Amino acid sequence: MRKISDFLKGKGLNPLRYEIRGKVMIIETDEGKFVIKEKNRQTNNNPIFSYLDSRNFNYYPKIITTENDDYEMTEYIDEVEMPKEQKMVDLIDLVSLLHNKTTHYKEIDEEDYKKIYEDIDNNIKYLSSYYNDIMTIIESKVFMSPAEYLFARNVSKIYGALNFCQGELEKWKNIMETKKKQRFVVLHNNLDIDHFIRNKNSYLISWDKAKIDLPIFDLYKLYKRHGLDYDFEEILKHYEHSYPLLEEERKLLFILISLPDKIEFNKREYEMCKIISHQIDMLYKTEKIMSPHYTKDRKENNQHKNEN
Repeated sequence: MRKISDFLKGKGLNPLRYEIRGKVMIIETDEGKFVIKEKNRQTNNNPIFSYLDSRNFNYYPKIITTENDDYEMTEYIDEVEMPKEQKMVDLIDLVSLLHNKTTHYKEIDEEDYKKIYEDIDNNIKYLSSYYNDIMTIIESKVFMSPAEYLFARNVSKIYGALNFCQGELEKWKNIMETKKKQRFVVLHNNLDIDHFIRNKNSYLISWDKAKIDLPIFDLYKLYKRHGLDYDFEEILKHYEHSYPLLEEERKLLFILISLPDKIEFNKREYEMCKIISHQIDMLYKTEKIMSPHYTKDRKENNQHKNEN
């Protein structure tokens, strides 16, 4: 606390009250309230904010400190209470604006998409082998535990998701082989409903992991965190209304959200049942989100065949 006091004194601020909230500290001073946290040296020298300013995207709290300071301090923004569903819509609106403002195209590097392909392909093969082994162990038992029974009843859903991912991965690779350019954006890369603040304006906080990459990775991470909490079918439509995904982007997004997590049977029975139920619910939810897109593709393909 003394180091923080010295730091604030160096900024000409007199701390009156401290409040710890997770990894940050809210400090009330005679000049107002501020948010302070230790810097992540690996990410804080990232010129991402300068780039955002150059693109006229300033929807983040004002930064008070400099690169040479030991702490990062920003203005404190009071949050307006709102329904969580509206908050998520406002969040995705801001994300689509971020992606629109920072879109740029690069020549496709074959090594980049091949690495994505190989990473996903290896993950699919690993998970297929892993779940086969799990089922072999479960089926060898005379009596299954409740968690094992729940898993065995639903394992076909996991195998189906893995088969889907493998097939779509090959199609994605075929598309990428015909492309010359690929679009990139600034990713917040740490999207969470708690990292969005609404006041007179909208703000994103916690930019420590921000980087430049494919736009779908923001959607993927948000879905993995909140997939069962919100109507992501509508959220995706809302996002695409402002920032339509390209064919290869949507296909890669659907592959990533369809990949099952690795379920390790290393917790108590009640917790294992919750983990398995969550995984299965996510697979059903993902299938529901994707279904309209693949139904549309099938109709278009059938129409094309009939015309020929």
